Amino acid sequence: MSITPNTAESRVRQQARAAKQAAQFLATTSIELRNSALEAISEELIASEQAILAANALDIEAARLEGVHESLIDRLMLNPERLAGCRQALAELIASSDVLGEVVEGRTITQGIHMKQVRVPLGVVGMIYEARPNVTIDAASIAIKTGNSILLRGGKIAQQTNDVLVEVLRRALLKTGLPEEALQNLDARSRDSADELMKLHGLVDVLIPRGGAGLIKSVVENSKVPVIETGTGNCHAYLHKAAEPEMALSIVMNAKTQRPSVCNAIESLLVDRSVADILLPAILAALADAGVTLVCDEEAKTIASAQNIPEGMLLDASEEDWGTEYLDMTISVKVVSGIDEAIAHINAYGSSHSEAIITDDYAAAQKFTTGVDAAAVYVNASTRFCDGGLFGLGAEIGISTQKLHARGPMGAKALTSTKYILEGNGQVRA
Repeated sequence: MSITPNTAESRVRQQARAAKQAAQFLATTSIELRNSALEAISEELIASEQAILAANALDIEAARLEGVHESLIDRLMLNPERLAGCRQALAELIASSDVLGEVVEGRTITQGIHMKQVRVPLGVVGMIYEARPNVTIDAASIAIKTGNSILLRGGKIAQQTNDVLVEVLRRALLKTGLPEEALQNLDARSRDSADELMKLHGLVDVLIPRGGAGLIKSVVENSKVPVIETGTGNCHAYLHKAAEPEMALSIVMNAKTQRPSVCNAIESLLVDRSVADILLPAILAALADAGVTLVCDEEAKTIASAQNIPEGMLLDASEEDWGTEYLDMTISVKVVSGIDEAIAHINAYGSSHSEAIITDDYAAAQKFTTGVDAAAVYVNASTRFCDGGLFGLGAEIGISTQKLHARGPMGAKALTSTKYILEGNGQVRA
């Protein structure tokens, strides 16, 4: 299957047409064939590891010369460990059951007609994403598993890495008899490809943006294609008055410092006024020792000032800080009057991604999980667990913060729709 040249059409539209043809073929394939393609992808990733890492090194070098922030460099970086993580996600995806054809509901309706609602592919999926080339592997793999084609429009700073990755992925498809046009790599060197992709209503069935707030806002506001909105991660940890001090310290440190450049790291710390003097000194000192800049309200700053925190690592919070996704070693800190103010603050400034309460009070935990508007709400655990692999979904295509179609980490089922199949034996409606 190849793209038929048509000078009246843009390159992106031609790619979308080829992807649509490939999707029609993929929808009819067996799970054995699709899994064999995923196994071939894993093998090709091993065989091509040096070429992938060499391309990634060139992207990183160019990004640093352009002054790209180190938090974005961390997202851009591939290494043997991260590629091994991608292969592990592939293995889990291969081992997972086939969602296509799954009967969501089945029953007999009027005149003995048997009706069943079954899962089917979405068709052609578009992805617009920024620096993380592992998304190329994850998104393509989930698309193939679920019988979808995918248009991949990665970030400009990851172009060389993505070029090599898509070549590797397409080579694996050809080896197993699947159409390579199912995976399309869009040129990210200008915004034209993204703008064109957003216009392809009728050719592209759904568009998934994954990246910073600016990218997501642009796609949601300008796309003519239906969008599944993946959100930024302005996540909070709230220390309730019944929080156990050692647990609170451990969770906050993990949620902030284990990998601060990702969307499920916390960006803000809230603490009840009644225990602020007890909990904050050790936590703020530990954060500062780890290199985290503290952006505090007046009460939190007073407590922090007594901890000998180095100059420049203790700042005054502004209104803007409460809604900021830092994606680096910075955290905002606010003292609240109690759980009602904490919930109100999170719902006002959070991004509906992941929120956590640390408490030994069951009623408070229930109130928090009910009252906070987020895709994932944690009780006495780090927000860093908001991940498709850790949720048992295998590779994820993103974390949805909206409420329609999918919410939270999106695995294979999120790339399916349903159709009704009705079976009769000659019934006609009177």
